[in-house]
Amino acid sequence: MIPKIIIDQIFETARIEEVIGEFVNLKKAGQNLRGLSPFVDEKTPSFFVSPVKQIFKCFSSGKGGSVVSFLMEHEHYSYPEALKFLAKRYQIEIPEEEQTDEQKQAANERESLYIVNSYGQDFFEEKLWNSDEGKSIGVSYFRGRGFTDDIIKKFKLGYNPSGWNILVKDANEKGYKTEFLIQAGLVKQKEARVYDTYRERVMFPIHNLSGRVIGFGGRTLKTDKKIPKYINSPESLIYHKSDSLYGIYYAKSAMIKHDMCYLVEGYTDVISLHQAGVENVVASSGTSLTEGQIRLIKRYTSNITVLYDGDAAGIDGARGPGFLCAVARHDDVVVVAPVDVWRGEHLSSAGGGCVALVGAVIWACTLARVFVFLSISFNAFIRFLVVCGVRFVHVYVVRAAA
Repeated sequence: MIPKIIIDQIFETARIEEVIGEFVNLKKAGQNLRGLSPFVDEKTPSFFVSPVKQIFKCFSSGKGGSVVSFLMEHEHYSYPEALKFLAKRYQIEIPEEEQTDEQKQAANERESLYIVNSYGQDFFEEKLWNSDEGKSIGVSYFRGRGFTDDIIKKFKLGYNPSGWNILVKDANEKGYKTEFLIQAGLVKQKEARVYDTYRERVMFPIHNLSGRVIGFGGRTLKTDKKIPKYINSPESLIYHKSDSLYGIYYAKSAMIKHDMCYLVEGYTDVISLHQAGVENVVASSGTSLTEGQIRLIKRYTSNITVLYDGDAAGIDGARGPGFLCAVARHDDVVVVAPVDVWRGEHLSSAGGGCVALVGAVIWACTLARVFVFLSISFNAFIRFLVVCGVRFVHVYVVRAAA
């Protein structure tokens, strides 16, 4: 139990506008702040925050209350979890109390999944940096992609060794239950045999808005086409792929600052762009853009620039129902152009081109059409926008075919 004096200190210290501002794009409205509701899909802002009263009110959903109430509603935290989140954010120390076996047993399933995923992230990181296999395979791969050690550590990248049960054995020894490891997708069970899911794969943790680990993507480095290139976490109580975006935790502040979100396909695209200084970028992780992902982005900005590959998968993604729905709903202009400079592997040598592209993206809602340029130079592409008087464009950028 958290002492009352600590609870009072948390309430006195926490600023509701700062905390909610990490989840919702708030704008000044008199003495209050206003934004789109994070609880329902809406076009007209009905969500208000009062810095003076330290309360929020969502008129669309009817929800309201304190900063703790918001975290309980939005992040599905329990009351103690919300207090601990705020204490950590504002560097307030909570006296630790040793839990009894009964209390540990009573921990809810959702929290147990968060706990084992946090363990998994730590395990993969430790094996990446501190094992011979991790350094020779995992670190070498990431550095070969041009990633610095700092960016590798920022995104908590890791490696799962080649043994069949290294993770599950270590987890069991540390008291983590196999049933939750299975639910989280960290291990699999076939009859009486339990084995690691992500053997010999580099690991990409997926975080929610508050930075907690909700899932993983594991990439094989083998060339055998019979082996799936990626293995992703299964759907669970805390991970719903259609409502999740890779990198959203690291991108949300930049999305608010620049009032723009760049949407890419893969994990490494996000990391490469971050390293190049473009931080308002997230990935749909191979899925077509979904309504849930659109709602997630719209908490911070209504402006989305889609940067997908020019291969069949990328084009199919843009033709998907979610992408087309986003276009139809917002009456956006979508431009398909063969720009070959934005991709992560080119940023170190063509960073200027990426910056030029980002700077050239301007918004327009004047034309309800999709323009497809099969062959056009970057300068000609920009001239076209100027001639058409386009003020703001949602751009779908594809690479020229090799």
